[in-house]
Amino acid sequence: MYSKVYVEITNICNMSCSFCHGHKRESKRMNKDEFSFILSALTDKTKYIYYHLMGEPLTHPQLHEFIKMAGERGFRSVVTTNGTLLRKRGEELLSSGLYKVNISVHSFEKESDEEHAKYIRELAEFSEKAAEEGTIVVFRLWNNGFDGGRNDVTFNLLKELLQGEWAENTRGIRIRDKIHIEWGERFEWPDTEAEIKGERFFCYGLKDHFGILSDGTVVPCCLDSDGVINLGNIFSEDIDTILDSERARAITEGFAKGEASEELCKRCGYAQRFVK
Repeated sequence: MYSKVYVEITNICNMSCSFCHGHKRESKRMNKDEFSFILSALTDKTKYIYYHLMGEPLTHPQLHEFIKMAGERGFRSVVTTNGTLLRKRGEELLSSGLYKVNISVHSFEKESDEEHAKYIRELAEFSEKAAEEGTIVVFRLWNNGFDGGRNDVTFNLLKELLQGEWAENTRGIRIRDKIHIEWGERFEWPDTEAEIKGERFFCYGLKDHFGILSDGTVVPCCLDSDGVINLGNIFSEDIDTILDSERARAITEGFAKGEASEELCKRCGYAQRFVK
């Protein structure tokens, strides 16, 4: 059983953020039949569906329907979003049975101070409604050292808008039940053109999670934005066969020895934080 599976229901995004690697694939949205097929294939594989690899999930017009479908089959749905569409779609999202939403607040980086303040106010209002509905909200600030001081502005605005104990912990701040801030360092995405990042390698890809791109391509983690490590396609191959393939086993066996069988993994800045 995997702790989560990343399902990219769309690779289309409404923003172009400086920290994001982006992709070179054809624009694609999963349809209802494709998503239903994936849910069937993931039965007994995980209880948590994360609607993200590339793309902004809220640009998919059927997101709320997908979340309801997943809930009816016993899955919990976790959405990662830049938050810009929550004012428009937040209500239907919460009514669908959403378990958790991660809001990448660091996405809002080039806009004016006035626009930023309006954005934070809207997110605060959404988080209040979400918490009332029992949905967890995490404000992500994964850009320490690259925010130009805006993280402090964001923090102060949220503190002004949201009442709570504001208790610090190892990952960030618990504002109150179901509302959190999560700090994080900016990281380097894996890229075939990047330099090799070290001598030892480890990743939880294929150990506690894997990803499915919008065209059905199965990848070992949520950072393989272009499907470089193509393990197979869930729409044409059995998922157990894909996950037990020679290439997949080489990845997990390599990491167990501190080695990387894939060139892309050797060039991943994020994975280096797991090396001991």
